[in-house]
Amino acid sequence: MAFDKVERRMAAGLGNLFFGRKTRNFSRDSHRRLEMIIGIDLGTTNSAAAYLSDDGPRLIPNALGDILTPSVVGFPVGSKLLVGRPAAEYLLTGPERCATLFKRRLGTDWRFEVDGRYFTAEQLVAFLLESIKHDAEAHLRRPIERAVITVPAYFNEHQRRGMIRAGQMAGLSVEGLLNEPTAAALAYGMHQSSDGRTAAVLDLGGGTLDVSIVQMHDSRVEVLASSGESFLGGEDFTRAMAARILEAQNLVFERAELEHPRMVARLIQQCEKAKRQLSTQESAIVRLPNKRGEISEERPGMVIKRRQFEAWTSTIMERVESPIRRSLSDADLKKREIHDVILVGGASRMPQFRERARELFGKPCHTRLNPDEAVALGASIYAGHLHEAASGGLLQVRDVAPHSMGISISKKFGGQVKEGYYLPIIHRNTPLPVTRVERVSTLYANQTEVKVRLYQGESRQVAENLFLGEFIVKGIPKGPAGQEVEIRLTYDQNGVLEVEAEVLSTRTRTTLVITRDAAGLSEVELNRALANMERLKRHPREDLPNETIMRRAERMYRELTMLDREVLADLLDRFEEVMETRSKEQIEAARLELEEFMDRCESKWDGVSGEDEEEGGWGI
Repeated sequence: MAFDKVERRMAAGLGNLFFGRKTRNFSRDSHRRLEMIIGIDLGTTNSAAAYLSDDGPRLIPNALGDILTPSVVGFPVGSKLLVGRPAAEYLLTGPERCATLFKRRLGTDWRFEVDGRYFTAEQLVAFLLESIKHDAEAHLRRPIERAVITVPAYFNEHQRRGMIRAGQMAGLSVEGLLNEPTAAALAYGMHQSSDGRTAAVLDLGGGTLDVSIVQMHDSRVEVLASSGESFLGGEDFTRAMAARILEAQNLVFERAELEHPRMVARLIQQCEKAKRQLSTQESAIVRLPNKRGEISEERPGMVIKRRQFEAWTSTIMERVESPIRRSLSDADLKKREIHDVILVGGASRMPQFRERARELFGKPCHTRLNPDEAVALGASIYAGHLHEAASGGLLQVRDVAPHSMGISISKKFGGQVKEGYYLPIIHRNTPLPVTRVERVSTLYANQTEVKVRLYQGESRQVAENLFLGEFIVKGIPKGPAGQEVEIRLTYDQNGVLEVEAEVLSTRTRTTLVITRDAAGLSEVELNRALANMERLKRHPREDLPNETIMRRAERMYRELTMLDREVLADLLDRFEEVMETRSKEQIEAARLELEEFMDRCESKWDGVSGEDEEEGGWGI
């Protein structure tokens, strides 16, 4: 398949795409009369649940009377399964028999092994959800079968479907997945604003960072853009401190974790405690456990100063800025257009994070709600309104696609067809529901079928994106290359993705429907990279300037908005085409053009002028 746009040739498996945009309205009535629905914030480190009462949202204590339930599952020898605080305690003595941070593993083929048994991340999440369900039933004195569960805004489809599957295994009907920053905005009552406000919600939890730009007005919440990091949270700060302390003892973190798991587990606990103390005081003491993970008054302690901890974790903190910048850019807003900055998530208590947020936006941040509880409260508000929707509830939440979706294509360079390129059809942060259309045409004469492979992600190479599904379009009439097929992607807020392919000459259609509540999850492809062809002569791609500019371009392609991304894709195609000529002059000219464009894009991100120039801030 070949793809034509501004004199470029592309292919999707075996076919060719022409940009011919068509849209149609798509709506899906998913509301029905419901029993009580609770809201669950299933976090990487701690989880919480709440419900909407007549007096407003109320948190649900667990069996121990705690609002927060540690997201830990333990498997003691000869004993019952442990979930929550008991498992967190057992973690210090039996770390090899406890699972933590498994939320990060949703949607992957990761397994936790104990006693020859293997547990997936979905199963571990299900254990935690089942415990929360039982606690809610005991507190509310009624069966609980329905829930809204919050997820990081940047979760991909496999992760979201994994969360729903875990809920199903726990005996819950998952009535909706609500992005954590959106839930936080609801908890702060932004949806009740009558003057229309735009908020930036920064959610730094134990394992993930989420940034959402949200507009709220008269019971309507509209997400303009979302971004984040699935592997950036408070746990990373804690482990960075532990790694530095081990380093001072001439130990490497990874090796120590394998050789002395109890010592490392207890040290992480001590570092977590110190990290929390450093949020309110200038220094804290970390007791060093022995190799058996034991701590006593005789054990030496290390005094950690706040400024020392901030220096140790400065590189981690720098990663916070990119999702903020990307969200503002995708929302086409500057920082001065943000009315409110909301901080949630337990790790948002760190003074360095609060100060960085204040500097970036140039205004104080909202922190009046307990950052560990705000998301669960917001989830309960949304859950309560889902129940009321059957009788005319007014709250409306409109979300965006967290990642781009598109198909695998091939391109022609120097007369050669190269596979594995990505054509986004629905771009990230497109409001939902949405329908987008592209046209494809056959690449070869007498080609009668096309394989359509669907992906999600931001990379220009499909090997680096997430595979969602595939199907074959048959019945293409024999003839010259260029037989047209129209590809339509429709995606709604309930997680239903419909892919439709229509052969234009015969009007025959093939459809693939992917839903989040499918009976099983698609396996993540094991092989994500294609072997490079060996060449007898040195290829220009291998030359340092060319390799450097290509790596920079591939990185920037993930961050640019739709229009700039399309321009960059054109320039990259031209550069790869020119490299096939082996002409040094042409390659240098194309490389310079590509570099100048990327410099202009980065100057838009980093440059400030006029009213954007202010102490401690930057502009988009």
